[in-house]
Amino acid sequence: MNRNALAELRHLFANVWRWVTVLSLIAAVAACGGVDSNTSQWVASWYAAQQNYNEVPPPIIDPSLPPLTISNQTVRQIVHTSYGGSQIRIKLSNLFGTMPVTFAAVHVARSTGNGNVDTATDRAVTFSGQGSVTLAAGAEMWSDSVIISSPSQSDLAVSLFIQGNAPVVTAHVTGQQTNYLAPGNQSSAGSLSGATTNLAGVWPYYWLSEVDVSSADKVKVIVTFGDSITDGYQSTVDTNHRWPNFFDDRVQAAVGSVGRASVVNAGISGNRWLQDIIGPAGQGRFARDVTGVSGATHVVILLGINDIGFGMAVPAEAESSDQIIAAINAAIAQAKNRKMKVFLATLLPYQGADYFDAAGETKRQAINAYIRSASGVDGVIDFDKAMQDPSNPATLLPAYDSGDHLHPNDAGYQAMANAIDLNLLNR
Repeated sequence: MNRNALAELRHLFANVWRWVTVLSLIAAVAACGGVDSNTSQWVASWYAAQQNYNEVPPPIIDPSLPPLTISNQTVRQIVHTSYGGSQIRIKLSNLFGTMPVTFAAVHVARSTGNGNVDTATDRAVTFSGQGSVTLAAGAEMWSDSVIISSPSQSDLAVSLFIQGNAPVVTAHVTGQQTNYLAPGNQSSAGSLSGATTNLAGVWPYYWLSEVDVSSADKVKVIVTFGDSITDGYQSTVDTNHRWPNFFDDRVQAAVGSVGRASVVNAGISGNRWLQDIIGPAGQGRFARDVTGVSGATHVVILLGINDIGFGMAVPAEAESSDQIIAAINAAIAQAKNRKMKVFLATLLPYQGADYFDAAGETKRQAINAYIRSASGVDGVIDFDKAMQDPSNPATLLPAYDSGDHLHPNDAGYQAMANAIDLNLLNR
């Protein structure tokens, strides 16, 4: 072989090896779910804080209904995302379960309303490459990445086919969203046959805790942490009229001034800082539901009114304002340890609520005074001032009152969102 031929042969082999290397890298990225860790990150776009369904008392759960068991049925759950993307992953949870749960098929698709989906967008979801997954009691698991267009503030339907009998234990009870239960495996169906709604007398989410999107851009992930007021209790079902939703509307519209951001909701109705009674206590769940949220950078904390009110109703559970303030300070320290921005919100007026009393109002005023002057935080949101009746500041403005004198209505939740200075997000 002459020298020219040998040189050409070497050149050919060099090019072949270059292409082999490139293809190998592409395959490696695909095997990792398509997310290049050097350029992309997972950010939370929807969240539901998990709780023990069996510990939720009436009237949140209808006491006339029997314990719920899902057996060889499909649960289709509608999630309203915040930040958008073209690649997602979902997290399933059996955190409070007492037995394994088998998800024999999991699908995600764009929701078209009334429990229906756009079948052209339907995607099978896998877990470590498998189409089914069994979660042991206490376990949680992320799915593999799923290629699907999920625009900001759009609705996705996540359908879970439960194989065998699964008593509902792990859930998010106050979802304010109609979800669907249908017989058999209908996880990929465009419309459900024989479906029922309003499961167990409320609007819960079962076993579904988080939806993330992959983003190559820097995204602020703002976690709203609180109780039923953050959870959106008494807001109109299926409208996404919780105050975090209205806040997200403003944030998405102001992307030019505040940057790319995602707002997720970590409220639990009835929650308290110091009592594991309706959901895990705030001080115990903060690490999972705030600092453990994918990409979390900011937190808005609005929690404490139930510590005050239920302490009046059950004296053995009474807590001082100093105890509640200490719990808030501990949460601030946790968030700051993760280099998060922290915003404290004052507690809303509640005179007229079933668990109101003068001693509780004194505690609320003491806690709000602390919040307004708190050091070591990045800002204060004065929901108390925004929501009070000027003629009687201890009560909600009637136009904002849902009727129970504790929870806002839709207009009140909008007013809460409007009270937030978006410039806080640039600090």
